[in-house]
Amino acid sequence: MTSKVIYLGGLRTEAEHLKSGTKVLTDAPIDNNGKGEAFSPTDLVATALGSCMMTIMGIAAQNHEIDMDGTELIVNKIMESDPRRIGKIEIVITMPANDYSKKEMKILEAAAHGCPVGRTIRGGIEDLKIIWKDEE
Repeated sequence: MTSKVIYLGGLRTEAEHLKSGTKVLTDAPIDNNGKGEAFSPTDLVATALGSCMMTIMGIAAQNHEIDMDGTELIVNKIMESDPRRIGKIEIVITMPANDYSKKEMKILEAAAHGCPVGRTIRGGIEDLKIIWKDEE
């Protein structure tokens, strides 16, 4: 088993990662009857995509001895209605100024596009942009 989720009332849940005991709260968003005081479940889906991309890039960087410390990623989730669902997830990755070679850029870009969460939620909702500080 991966996790256990408990409904706490008031449109709030608590999810526990069973192996580590780490807990995450979720709230319904303000635009869907909630308080918006924590990640919404759809926020977690979008954030999981960004976190997965960063993790797979980190593995590739480690395997190829590429320094990507300080890389930042911003997630923007855009909801649709009828039916209510995630319509688009915009991801912007800003790489630090490290004089990356063209080969290193290709390795890291391929890693970002190859993350398992992205492969799972395919359907045209992912919009990825990578900013290389050296190219600004």
